[in-house]
Amino acid sequence: MHEHRSKTKKHAAHLERVALIGNPNVGKSAIFGLLTGKYVTVSNYPGTTVEITHGNIFLDGKRLLLVDTPGVNSLIPMSEDEKVTRDILLMESPSSVIQVGDAKSIKRTLLITLQLSEMGIPLILDLNMIDEAMDRGISIDVETLKQILGVDVMRTIAPQKKGIKELKTAILSPKRPTIHIKYVPLIEDCIEKISKLLPEAAISKRSLAVMILSEDESLRDWLKSHVSDEALSGIESLRDECKLKFKDSIAFIINKTRIEAAEEITRKVIKKSTPESGRLLNFIGRMSMHPVYGIPVLLTVLFGLYAFVGEFGAGTLVDLVENGVFNEYINPAATKLIKFLVPIELFQELLVGEYGLITVALTYAIAIILPITATFFIAFAILEDSGYLPRLAIMSNRIFNIMGLNGKAVLPMVLGLGCGTMAVMTSRILETKRDRLITTFLLALAIPCSAQLGVILGMLSALSLKATIIWIASILVVLFVSGFLASKVISGERTEFFLEIPPIRMPNLTNIVVKTIGRVEWYLKEAVPLFILGTFILFVLHKFNLLVFLEKITAPITVNLLGLPEKTAEAFILGFLRRDYGAAGLFKMAEGGLLTPAQSIVSLVTITLFVPCLANFFMIIKERSLSAALAIIAIVFPTAFLFGGLLNWTLKTFNIGL
Repeated sequence: MHEHRSKTKKHAAHLERVALIGNPNVGKSAIFGLLTGKYVTVSNYPGTTVEITHGNIFLDGKRLLLVDTPGVNSLIPMSEDEKVTRDILLMESPSSVIQVGDAKSIKRTLLITLQLSEMGIPLILDLNMIDEAMDRGISIDVETLKQILGVDVMRTIAPQKKGIKELKTAILSPKRPTIHIKYVPLIEDCIEKISKLLPEAAISKRSLAVMILSEDESLRDWLKSHVSDEALSGIESLRDECKLKFKDSIAFIINKTRIEAAEEITRKVIKKSTPESGRLLNFIGRMSMHPVYGIPVLLTVLFGLYAFVGEFGAGTLVDLVENGVFNEYINPAATKLIKFLVPIELFQELLVGEYGLITVALTYAIAIILPITATFFIAFAILEDSGYLPRLAIMSNRIFNIMGLNGKAVLPMVLGLGCGTMAVMTSRILETKRDRLITTFLLALAIPCSAQLGVILGMLSALSLKATIIWIASILVVLFVSGFLASKVISGERTEFFLEIPPIRMPNLTNIVVKTIGRVEWYLKEAVPLFILGTFILFVLHKFNLLVFLEKITAPITVNLLGLPEKTAEAFILGFLRRDYGAAGLFKMAEGGLLTPAQSIVSLVTITLFVPCLANFFMIIKERSLSAALAIIAIVFPTAFLFGGLLNWTLKTFNIGL
C-alpha cells in the first residue's frame, strides 16, 4: 500500500498542474468533482494542517493534475488557508489557474481575478451559479468581460453539470490576462525598484513586490531562501522608505485601488433588475443582519436547528438506528459470531463485551453519534448554502469582541454544537494562530457537542425552568470570562473583522447532499477510529481495575468540592473518553433518584465544562500541537471543578430551590 502511494506521488510530481482557486462557498469543490471524477487524493499541505485535494483530468489524451486549493478572499494571506493557496501558486508552478467565481457577486470575484492577473499566470475565469444570478435579475456581459480581462470567461451551473464540457475545452488553451492595474506613481516607482532585486519565480516580480509593499510577513521565509542578505536588506529598506511617503498604509491604498478597478469593471459588465423573488430574499437578508430584527430570525434558526438535530436526529433517528438496528440485529448477531469464531475469552470481551469495540465503539459511533452529526451536517449545509452564516457572524461580532475574537469565530462555535472534533478543524478559517488557539480553548471548555447536549437537555427537562436558566447562564458566564482572560494572556494582534456577505439564496439540494456526504465521509474516516481507540483505552482501564482506582482518587473532589455522590466520578471519567456517555451516566443516576435537583445542576454544569472527549483531544493535538492540547486540558480541568464547586456553594449558601 505504501509503495503504491509513493509511486502515485512520484508520477503526480511530473504532471502539469492546474490550480483551482476561488472565494469560499462558490461551488469550487463541485466543479473539482465534475472535472476529476473519482481520481482524487487528499493530503495535508507540507508543514501545515490544511488539507489539499488532488485529482486527475484527462483531456484529448493529455493527463493534468488539478489542485483544489482552500477558499480565499485575498492572495495576500490573512489565514493559514490563504497562505497555502498563495504558496501553491508561488512554489508549485502551476501551468494555469481556473478561478471559480460566484456569478451573483462579480465584484468579489474580480478582486481575486485582479490579483491573479498581476501574477501573470494563464487564467480561465469560471462564473459558477449563473442560474442563481439570472434568478436575481443579474445579467453579465461575458463578451465585454473577456475583452477587459483578456482571458476566457466560462459560465457553469455545477449541480446541473452545465458548462463543464466548455470549461474542459478552455483548459487546453488558457490565456495570460492582459488587464493591468496602475497604482499611484509613488507606489509604481517602489514596485519597479523592489522588482529589480527579486529573483525569477513562478509568479511575476511585480506581484511579489506588491505583496512586500502590503507587508506580507508570510513571504519573508521564501525571500530569505531566494535572495542574498544584502538584497533582502535592500528590499526591506525600499519598503520602509515607501511607507514613510504615505499617511495611510500601502496595503490599504493597494486594496482600495483594486476595489475601485473591480467596481469599474462591474459597472461595465453587469445589468441588474430585481425580480419579485429576489426582493423577498434581499429583504430576508437585510433583516437577518439587523441589530433588532435579526434576533427573532436567529431564534427561529436556533429553534429549527434544535428541532431537526436535537429532536429528530438525537431522538427519532438514534432510537431507530440504535434500538431498531444495532441492539435488535447487529450486536446480537456479532456477539454470536465472535463467540463462535474466537475461542479466547479475552478477545471475545474486547470485541463484544461490556467495553467491546463492536458492541460499544461501533454502536456509539454509528448508531448514536452518526445520526446526530449527519442531521447537523445537513442543517449546517442549509445554513451555509443559504448565505445565513456570514450574517450570523456579523450579528455576533460585538459579542465575540469581548473575548478578543471577531464574528468569524461564531462559525466553528456553531459547528461545535454538532461535533467539537469537526469544529476544531473548522477553526482554520480564522486568520491568526492566536484566534485559532482561543477558539479551540473555548470549544474544549464551554461548547457541548450535540450528543452530549441531547442528554443534558433530556435531564434538564425533568427539572424546572429555573434549573435550565442556571445551566445556560453558568456556561455563558464561563465562556465570556474565560474568553476575555484568554485574549489578555495569549499574545498576538486582534484581527480586523472583514467578511464578504454573499446574497441570501434558496439552498440547492445537490449542494446540500454533496457537502453532507463529504462531511459524513470525513467523520467515518477521521472520527470513528478515534472512538474505537477511546473504547480500547476504556477496556484496558476496566481490565486492570484502573477505573475503580480512578474513581477513588477523584472521589474527594466530587464529594467534598461538588457535593455529589462518589459514583459520579465514574461519569466524569467516561465523559473524557466519550462526552455523552458521561452525561448519560448522570442521567441514569438522576433517574434512579441518586441526585437531588441541585446536585443534577452542579453535575451538568461541571461535565459540560469538563475536558473534551478523547476524539476531540486527539484532534486538538493534530491541529494545534501536543503542548497546546495539554495546556488546554490543564486549564479546562480545574476550571470545570472550581466553577462547579462555586455553583454548589452558591446554591447551598443562598438556599436556591430548584
